[in-house]
Amino acid sequence: MCYPTWRVLVISVMNILGIETSCDETSAAVVSGGRQVLSSVVRSQVELHGAYGGVVPEIAARSHVEALPSVIEKAVKDSNVGWDGIDAVSVTYGPGLASSLLVGLSAAKALSMRLRKPFCAINHIEAHIYSVFLGENAPQFESVCPFISLVVSGGHTSLHRVDGVGRYTLLGQTMDDAAGEAFDKGANLLGLGYPGGPAIDKAGANGKTDFVRFPIGRQKCSNKVFAGLDPKLCFSFSGLKTALRYYLDRNPTGGDKANIASIAASYQEAIVDALLARCRTAIRKKACLSVSGGVSLNSRLRVRLQELAEELRIRLLLAEPKYCADNAAMVAGLAGAGGGIWGDEAMNLDVEPSLSLGFLADSLNA
Repeated sequence: MCYPTWRVLVISVMNILGIETSCDETSAAVVSGGRQVLSSVVRSQVELHGAYGGVVPEIAARSHVEALPSVIEKAVKDSNVGWDGIDAVSVTYGPGLASSLLVGLSAAKALSMRLRKPFCAINHIEAHIYSVFLGENAPQFESVCPFISLVVSGGHTSLHRVDGVGRYTLLGQTMDDAAGEAFDKGANLLGLGYPGGPAIDKAGANGKTDFVRFPIGRQKCSNKVFAGLDPKLCFSFSGLKTALRYYLDRNPTGGDKANIASIAASYQEAIVDALLARCRTAIRKKACLSVSGGVSLNSRLRVRLQELAEELRIRLLLAEPKYCADNAAMVAGLAGAGGGIWGDEAMNLDVEPSLSLGFLADSLNA
């Protein structure tokens, strides 16, 4: 969907309250003009889910119900604009966990009606893409289009060509696990705890990246759901987790820290190699690559991405660390840039846990 100029100009001067509850982060933020973050509050649930090695939907939803009112109050207070200064309310409606999404969507609709302010529903993946444009020093969205965007997080790993706000072409995505899931499962097998991304990043800091040659995943995109996608731009991480399990069965670590460090570094390198290989294929003649989502915080990935950008002489855009994981600032920011679904259409929406983004590309040159 391409948004009319008048709508973008009107919305871009607004102070927008954003709400994000798609998974296990309870967040609210106020963003002015789509770029200036006046406040951003994120309540983590890591401690609640750590014992289970992953997010438990029922626990996540209950925590959102308990935390969201105070999180919203703090975001409005910290913004210094007050309730009277809120011009619109935005919220993630998908993709994500249905029960978690429902908490945020219900609260946002109620606030919009109570405040008598416009309402906007936002695609979570689209918000991650926009996160690299938050902050007054970040580039303007349209100034770098068209560009290639990699969204890489606990629940999503996908490549898009971005031609403007609301104009996305899906180039490739994971056939099974997302990169963040691969980190979580690998960390669990290595006994490193949850969340897996930071745990493996830390454990592998001094390890040998070539200690074990793990697979980076190959796909034929034979599943009807993914028919039409270029296999060279798709990801698969389930086999990597299986390879790690088999390796550990044959080669127990015995708690040796140096051994664990090198296995973790090698496992991490395989994930990074898979991500960079697809980015390299997708970038071609585009002059800019953006990478967003929680996994984009991984230190090894950032180093390798910078090396790739220098090699290909392209511009690399990374979100500020505080906007990489799930947060409401990216939701409010995208709404302020003219994105999302507005008005009665948004009010009539239900949550969409499997919401996708972008048209399917017939080829890389489409």
